[in-house]
Amino acid sequence: MRAVILERQGEPVRATTLPDPEPAPGQLLLNITACAVCRTDLHLRDHEIEATKLPVVLGHQIVGIANDGRRVGVPWLGWTDGTCRYCATDRENLCLNAKFTGRDIDGGFAELTVADERYCLELPDELPDDQAAPLLCGGLIGYRALRFTGDATRLGLYGFGSSAHQICQVAVHQGREVYAFTRPGDDRTQTFAKSLGAIWARASNELPPEQLDAGIIFASAGELVPQALKALAPAGTVVCAGIHMSDIPSFPYDDLWGERSIRSVANLTRKDGEEFLALAPKVPVKTTVTTYPLDHVEEALGDLRAGRFEGSAVILPTTD
Repeated sequence: MRAVILERQGEPVRATTLPDPEPAPGQLLLNITACAVCRTDLHLRDHEIEATKLPVVLGHQIVGIANDGRRVGVPWLGWTDGTCRYCATDRENLCLNAKFTGRDIDGGFAELTVADERYCLELPDELPDDQAAPLLCGGLIGYRALRFTGDATRLGLYGFGSSAHQICQVAVHQGREVYAFTRPGDDRTQTFAKSLGAIWARASNELPPEQLDAGIIFASAGELVPQALKALAPAGTVVCAGIHMSDIPSFPYDDLWGERSIRSVANLTRKDGEEFLALAPKVPVKTTVTTYPLDHVEEALGDLRAGRFEGSAVILPTTD
């Protein structure tokens, strides 16, 4: 099969030919039809988080046709032990021995892959492959982060990429006011955010016209945490939605006081996937996608790093 592998972190990924994978008992063999690009793929490529397996096939937002004919999605969470204290208390996202797709397990930047059937998600028929793929991490992590904001009415989204542009639509559907924060001078993305229902969109170093009930930080910039705290009303929450973030600078205790809080989101659960994939067609979530053929994964990662597209990048293995 054709595949794109990361051999050494900090260096470009490359296209190659690998033996077709063989499914073990309990696994599905998937013909991959789409795999969305996530910032975690970029963190792994750029050596901002450690790879546990090299070489590795990146990609963890996989849509594929299983050997039994079902169309399924494969998310970041690829396996858990089912017995640790987190799994035993419905917190499998924190499993002590978890394995993650595209890091510990070969992922979806390939023509074929295998996946544990228990961690494959049924996909709604209404969602085309290129629309479904970005939901499987960007959407799922965003949905989990949104749930941690409770019933917040005024919601700030910091970093308006794949996750935020999906969750903006969900939040507007739920009747919330969305305030979008982008890189300074990024008028294009601010206009994009308003087109999806944000009532205000400005630079991340500015304060909104109203105090926020909650803010979700999707960007990997730690300096946004104190900035988001300054924008919060008392009892508000800042949710950090990324797997990696640069160091958070110190800030005055007064900015946290007033029962404000900061929390992180780690991974996802299968329940998150089932709930969000049922909700997405009802909103409906319309993902803005830029597609790339399999041999152009490195280009897609570079475009993501530079912010050259709106929404999500999706790799289509069958496109030449």
